[in-house]
Amino acid sequence: MTFSSSDSSSNWWIVLLYGALSIILGLFFLFYPLTSLVAFVFALGVYWLVSGIVTLIHMVQDRTAWGWQLFSGVLGIVAGLMVISRPLWAALVVPTIYVIIIAITGIFMGILLLIAAFKGAGWGAGIMGALTVILGIILWANPLIAAAALPWVFGVFTLLGGIINVFAAFKMK
Repeated sequence: MTFSSSDSSSNWWIVLLYGALSIILGLFFLFYPLTSLVAFVFALGVYWLVSGIVTLIHMVQDRTAWGWQLFSGVLGIVAGLMVISRPLWAALVVPTIYVIIIAITGIFMGILLLIAAFKGAGWGAGIMGALTVILGIILWANPLIAAAALPWVFGVFTLLGGIINVFAAFKMK
């Protein structure tokens, strides 16, 4: 399916609306970081709960890989209920776990980039690998501080994305 330029220009207001909502959400993250983090993690808990229930329903209907579906469904329900029943605790634990996962991934990806650099991928891969390992170690050493900064990081990126969308909408018009 192809779209003409008139099709995309007639939908400029959708991009504008998305941009305006992103700006509002970004400002909310920046000015109310704890409240927005608790709300975000609570919504994530609801998602995990619903996803777990849907996975168990799907498991009953489709028995292929039922063991993994059972595990995934029960894990989703348990995680969702834990987050929903303890939102303040979850607002601390979930972002911290997220940061630790990012740190571990960064360290491994950085090592792979360094190996690639020594195998001829170039100095750019080496620099990126070294920086990624350093960032991973910093996050690993300070996961609570990094997790506490997440609302501001989300806020800045959401705000910038919203501003870009507003400009793009007016350019489409």
